Amino acid sequence: MQQTIAEKIISRAARKTARAGDIVIVRVDGVMATDATAPLAIQAFREMGGQRVWDAARVSLVLDHAAPAPNERVGNLHAMMRRFAREQGCHLYDVGEGICHQLMVECGHVRPGNLFLGADSHTPTYGALNAFSAGIGSTDLAGILLTGKTWLKVPPTIKLELVGAWPPGVTAKDLALFLVGQIGIEGANYQCVEFTGEAVTPLRLSQRMTLANMTSEMGAKAGIVAPDGLRLPYAFEPVSADPGADYARVLRFDVSRLTPHVALPHSPDNVVPIARAKGVKINAGFIGSCTNARLDDLQQAAAVLRGGKLAPGVRLVIAPASRAIFNAALRDGTIAALSEAGATFISAGCGPCVGTHEGVPGDGEVVIASTNRNFRGRMGNPNAQIYLASPAVVAASVLAGEICEPRDVAPEVSDDLFSTSATPVSPVKLMTPVHPLPTP
Repeated sequence: MQQTIAEKIISRAARKTARAGDIVIVRVDGVMATDATAPLAIQAFREMGGQRVWDAARVSLVLDHAAPAPNERVGNLHAMMRRFAREQGCHLYDVGEGICHQLMVECGHVRPGNLFLGADSHTPTYGALNAFSAGIGSTDLAGILLTGKTWLKVPPTIKLELVGAWPPGVTAKDLALFLVGQIGIEGANYQCVEFTGEAVTPLRLSQRMTLANMTSEMGAKAGIVAPDGLRLPYAFEPVSADPGADYARVLRFDVSRLTPHVALPHSPDNVVPIARAKGVKINAGFIGSCTNARLDDLQQAAAVLRGGKLAPGVRLVIAPASRAIFNAALRDGTIAALSEAGATFISAGCGPCVGTHEGVPGDGEVVIASTNRNFRGRMGNPNAQIYLASPAVVAASVLAGEICEPRDVAPEVSDDLFSTSATPVSPVKLMTPVHPLPTP
């Protein structure tokens, strides 16, 4: 039987052949929860009679959504997670270590071919690794903590075939925004989005993570990037779709005609070419989130800002995706360039993206952010206007005080820095991975 990548991975986890529409019981390779979801999962685990998690080595808890704790209530939830991690022996990533999705990849908890579930809507990010990953609720997570298994309805797959050569100055974030605009925020509801084609092959892991991450904004259950061109510091067995596999839809796009894109308030699918957003006055910029806060994102912003100063009255907040990325950016001078331009750094984590603290905009303020979601109130204030763009566009905009392209303010910046084949690579480390469950 010809299968998509998702069907192949789920079949392995279910120990039986699975096709779109089937409901199967799967063994998971790992799970993750954050300070926004783990406390409820731990409570449900106790209510289910849970004493020990099924496999502590496959369970990770991350303090990233409101970390450091902004108040007593959150501080107590963090303390609860720390106690649970000590008791169970599972992985705990404490304040400042980074964003959950970055850490799961960076620290080797997810590998190609895995079926990995996380209590966060952007868990599809790990599809960059040629894995099947999806978000689940806290109660579902509690059941997995007990058994290591859950049920899953096999999603149909939308195939996005990306062809053509990448134009200079265009990034994976521009493509992700463009695709969300084309498919819509409900266009891929409970489906898997599979990225393939010649334009995917040269993409770095960080860029693949951006693409997979934003399938959540299409309503997708999962997003998976074909393994062609995927380079990792360990050997892996790629999972490719079979020729003739059955897809719900096949869409083909030529990236050679792509330009930088921006999502206008208040939806990530309200996307336009940047030419239609130029000149919008801004109050602030934010570079961060699980979408675009990796080393090459910071390097691109630094290339635009180096030697310049933020426009009067404009601020820029940066939250690196992980401590390792922050340290790497310290070593190569990226942090210095950004700080000298006027950027303010906050702890590695989700921060302003989820509006919990560390950068909530004021009423009527306009923010341009490298994040993934701009629904009304997303950054903590329903009266603010949030625009989404690539880190390079955010950097150019805070320099000019209005939305613009990098070339508008830094024409001397080499286009090569934004190309898919540039040398910077993130994540900066890949620790010893957790071994996948045995294949039946």
